[in-house]
Parts: sequence; C-alpha cells; structure tokens
Amino acid sequence: MQAHRPRRRRRSPGARTLWSLAVLAMLRERPMHPYEMQRVMHQRHTDELLALKRGSLYHAINQLQRERLIEPVETSREGRRPERTVYQITPDGDDELVLWLRELLSAPAHEPSQFTAALAFIRNLPPADALEQLELRAVDLQAGIAAMQAIERGISAHVDRVSVLELEYQRAVAQAELEWVHGLTADLRGDRITWNIGEINTNLVDSKFDMNNIEQEL
Repeated sequence: MQAHRPRRRRRSPGARTLWSLAVLAMLRERPMHPYEMQRVMHQRHTDELLALKRGSLYHAINQLQRERLIEPVETSREGRRPERTVYQITPDGDDELVLWLRELLSAPAHEPSQFTAALAFIRNLPPADALEQLELRAVDLQAGIAAMQAIERGISAHVDRVSVLELEYQRAVAQAELEWVHGLTADLRGDRITWNIGEINTNLVDSKFDMNNIEQEL
C-alpha cells in the first residue's frame, strides 16, 4: 500500500501569486521553460485575463524553486540564444496546486476594486459629471465584452468549454456590471438618485456626530 505524504501546511498569502498559480498549472501539464510558459499563456489569452506582468514570471519561478514546488530538469542552448532551463512540478508542488485551487474555488474573496473605491466617494463629483463618466465606462465595458466574445469564439473552435471557463466568467461579470451601470445611469438621468456636492462637509460632520453617539452607547 502506497504511503500518503503528510498534508502540507497552507502557505502564506504572500507566497501565493497569480503567476505562481499559473506556473504550477502549466508545469502540471508538462515540463516547460519560461519562454514556452509565456507563449502558452499568450496563446490562451490567460496573461491578458489575469493581467500578468511578464517581469513577474521569473520571480515566481525563483520563489517556487526555493520552496521546492518546482525543479529544473535540463538546461539547453540553441545557437547564440541564452540558456533555457526546463522546469517540472514536484510532488509538493502538485499538492500545493490542488489545495490552492480548492480554496480559490470554494471561498469567495472580497477584494476591493478601484471602481468600488470610486463609488464610495462618488459624492465628490457633481451628479452630471458622475453620469458622464459612468456612460464612458459603459462604452468601455461594451467594447471589452465584444472583444472577449470574439476571443471566446476563436478559442472555442479548437478547445473544449473547460479551457475557456475563466474567459466565460469574466465576460459574465462584465455583462452584469454593464447592466448595473446602465441602471445607475438611468436613475441619474431621471433624478431618482442625486446629491448636492456642496453639502458633503455637512454630511461628514453629521456622520461623525452620529458615530460618536453610537460609540458612547456601545
């Protein structure tokens, strides 16, 4: 009977980056060198979807190698090109990938976004200005959705649906956001939601007073 390896400890968030996840996933498919990883990610548009910066790839590889989640298997050179090191995933790396994916899929992450921050402070713009900016956002969202649909159609002709789930999800999220933005802009145009930018300071003072009362009651 094959002995099971002890369950590995959960890694700190700082050691888990999207590039690290991507490297582990690609090396689970087959051993690759960094240039091939970049090419595969670009072909699948995963680098664009995850907003991955190329300079972070080698940092992730070095980090994963230090933690013994991946290991080099060979180094080769073609002509005058720099040496290329081929890496493979280790048994610990395989365990880490599975554990990490389970956590990512099962536990929603409440991560603040720049748009969320803008909405929190939208009172600092006059309603008409905010409406104009949101209408511009809607145009960009529509263009992004159309681009994702084009990519999805092109990729889906060669792969199965599971290979484009991340693209399908991002498109669905963008469509939901677009619908919400359309609803908000309609409310702004119809004066169903409005504010007076000159009353911001007064509202902040009132809010502070109310908070002090709440703290005293607690």
